[in-house]
Amino acid sequence: MKLFQRLLVAPAALGLMAPMAANADITSVSNESEVIEARVDGVEAQLEEIQAGAFSSTTTLSGKAAFVTGYVDDDTETDSDKVTMNYMYQLNMNSSFTGDDLLYTRLKAGNFTKNGRFVDKGNGSFLSAGKDGGGEIKVDKIWYQFPVGDNLQVWIGPAIENYYMLASAPSIYKPVTKQFALGGNASTYGSSTSAGLGAAWTQSVDDPSDGRFAVSVNYTGKEGDTDATKGLFDGDSKSFLLTKIEYGTPQWQVSAALANKPNGSTYDGYYHTSAGKTYSKDLTSIGLRAYWKPETSGSIPQVQLGYDMASVDDAVAGEPDEMTAWMVGLGWTDLFVDGNRAGVAFGSRQAATSYNGAGSDPAEDNTVWEAYYTFKVNDGVTITPAVFGGSDVEADGKDVNGAVVLTEFKF
Repeated sequence: MKLFQRLLVAPAALGLMAPMAANADITSVSNESEVIEARVDGVEAQLEEIQAGAFSSTTTLSGKAAFVTGYVDDDTETDSDKVTMNYMYQLNMNSSFTGDDLLYTRLKAGNFTKNGRFVDKGNGSFLSAGKDGGGEIKVDKIWYQFPVGDNLQVWIGPAIENYYMLASAPSIYKPVTKQFALGGNASTYGSSTSAGLGAAWTQSVDDPSDGRFAVSVNYTGKEGDTDATKGLFDGDSKSFLLTKIEYGTPQWQVSAALANKPNGSTYDGYYHTSAGKTYSKDLTSIGLRAYWKPETSGSIPQVQLGYDMASVDDAVAGEPDEMTAWMVGLGWTDLFVDGNRAGVAFGSRQAATSYNGAGSDPAEDNTVWEAYYTFKVNDGVTITPAVFGGSDVEADGKDVNGAVVLTEFKF
């Protein structure tokens, strides 16, 4: 029994002993001991029931805080290269009720200006550590997942994104800007928080280093939690069906994913040029991913490749009917100093390559890039200087350059 439980039980036991000592009918010390022990056991059982109902001992809490100091210059008169400092704060709660399941809840807050320079999805400066909301902390993600048998994992939740409902991540590159997340944050994987559900099957292998297949299918509906006129499964809602097939080992993986998005939408959850997201009909997107990492850390980098191609069914005249995006990411672990890491990525944000009728995307030939080096101060603190930029981004084909120093505290 835990110490604090015994401290609670002791006064109760003494209270029980007093009247029994005065009871003349009890003639045996051994009988008194048996009665005391039985009554103490009863008090302990009641205390354990109360404690079990108060809080689950299987809930763990972790989190991180990020300080971001930097600037963005995007070639416009309304934006400047003034240096700013912002923060992001995140708490992760993991609860299990069977030992194999998980109730995940994420609380998050940040004081980045909404649609501001470090949370701008249009120009490539949206940071992975960016979070707007005026500092208000709220539930940012919440879902429940559980196994079915040995090979199937199931998710369901009112606030989740599709890439959480996969057998494994499509990318191993750790980005500074979100445009390089998921092997390229384009129309295949890119999403926004929605209500949804999904399942993933993973092949069993005798040796963990052997290759194995996995298949993931999930569905999210943007209006599934708020819009009473459309709902989660309504044909007019901003639904998103994603299927991923993968094969690989812990060292490498190749995968293909198919995304279906009906009814046209800007789908603000993914990152591309303005012309590359304006369509009114059904969109189908294919995402190809591959990665490899060396057996030892050091000078040889991990390699991440990504390519997305999307088409719009019966595109309206003057709207794009085909779009593409690609990226290459290189990552080094334990570079120069154990615990430090570095990354370099470059590519092209999703842009329209073909229009129904006249039209072209000024950002069709856009290029974007980032580079960073992370210093590990200790197990809980890292400092990451990073630079990033792009040319011909967004619909007006402007150039963007920026630099940040990211300080993260993990606990």
